[in-house]
Amino acid sequence: MACTAARMFASNATLCACEPGFYLSAAINGTCLGLPDGGWQVGSVGASRNQSFYFLTPVLSLDVVRRLTQSQALLLEATIAALLSWLAFCAFARFTGHDPTGNKRLFRARFWVSRLDCIYDTTHWADDQQVLRKRKTELGGTCSVASLILFVGLVTVLLYQAIQRRNIEVHRVKPANAPDLLSFVNDIEFHITTISSMSCSQLVAPSTIAMGTPGSMDFRLLPLSTLLTYNCQNTSQGPSVSLKCNGCRIPPRDHYVSWQFIDLPRQPAAAVGFQFNLTAKQHGDDKHVSFVSGTINSDNFTDDKLKTFRGRDSNVLKIQLFPQTYINHHNLKLLQPLVQDFTQGSTFSDVRNLNASLQNPMDGIINTTLYISYLSNYIVEISNENVLGPVSILASIGGLYAFSVAIFLCLMAQVRKFVMYTWGPSNLDPSDRSGKWPESSVMDSLHGSFHKKRKPIRRATSNGNKPKRNPADAGVIDIERVGEMQESSSSRQA
Repeated sequence: MACTAARMFASNATLCACEPGFYLSAAINGTCLGLPDGGWQVGSVGASRNQSFYFLTPVLSLDVVRRLTQSQALLLEATIAALLSWLAFCAFARFTGHDPTGNKRLFRARFWVSRLDCIYDTTHWADDQQVLRKRKTELGGTCSVASLILFVGLVTVLLYQAIQRRNIEVHRVKPANAPDLLSFVNDIEFHITTISSMSCSQLVAPSTIAMGTPGSMDFRLLPLSTLLTYNCQNTSQGPSVSLKCNGCRIPPRDHYVSWQFIDLPRQPAAAVGFQFNLTAKQHGDDKHVSFVSGTINSDNFTDDKLKTFRGRDSNVLKIQLFPQTYINHHNLKLLQPLVQDFTQGSTFSDVRNLNASLQNPMDGIINTTLYISYLSNYIVEISNENVLGPVSILASIGGLYAFSVAIFLCLMAQVRKFVMYTWGPSNLDPSDRSGKWPESSVMDSLHGSFHKKRKPIRRATSNGNKPKRNPADAGVIDIERVGEMQESSSSRQA
């Protein structure tokens, strides 16, 4: 056949092969493919829910929805947007509705904004049954509503934080003894796919399992069926070897399992990487599972050169199983699998050496060893502890209210016109032409405004000779008479 495809070369008169780092895919018209995309993934906190309920992921990404609905930034942005919208409306009504004969709706809106002053100056509410004699605090109404908007937004964020982060996850490490380790009974599965154009027919199935340290007195060689069950399945990316152990306990020694792929006619033994998926769950519990998955190629731990695995030197994948007890999940006991190390075997990084190896029957093998190590000296206990109580939440709410009121009170204190209309022009020094006012006079006015006793409400008596007045019209007339009252006050002072 003509070896004209990309990344392909002729290894002999009848065989085509792919360059280092690529494998020949029979599923896609005999083209050369590289490693699939995807990085390493480790199960969140070692205990994640069964992944079967993620059936909506192709249609709707649950992670995106979770980020949108569980974000403090979103709540703060909504609060700021509402606050700016209110301030913009008040500013538009102030500068556009200053003429009562023009836009009457905006002029009346200014009056009702002044009626909303419920925080900074509430004395006008005591005189509602009388003829109004002073201008309502329009700026105070604006800042009162703005303070409430800010306060409600901050309280919403606080409640969200109290619900989402009412407790923290605490990890404690304790020394392990024999009874604790014997209580860990897990179902463990190892799925390792050799990414290549090979098949399970090239596999020399594992028959034994080694225990202990090679060369030591505790080293043992046992039949594989005493601990693990073996299976091989052909996939689109290569043969997948599965090793399962149901109801396994933590043994005191490490384990080693090895298997080989060999050359067959027109099917050389060559691979470009390994894809692993390791899971563990408590025996009899299908709700929680700890896992680690990912793809290993030749440049994960050495350099960036693309290589093809082939030869007698074994590829060693070291897996560690770490015991963890989840007290917050009814004392769930899981062995968390971790990929600690990968030692690559024989590899080829250039076409000439790879072609020579394909012609050499001595290199027609791929050795793979799974090294299982048990970190059984310590056990991690995971639990939740509350960090927020009702008293702390109430204290935080009070602090947010004081902050919301204070920030707009400081803003109003910088506006001289607001001080003039609220506490009267007599509190200002007429002889001061510099535009500043005495600090003591302003502070005394502030103190008197906040500590002034409410005047008794005098109810209006019925009088058939006097026409009835509409409170809304009274407020409008009161705003129109501001200039006249100021002039009369100035003349009396003169």
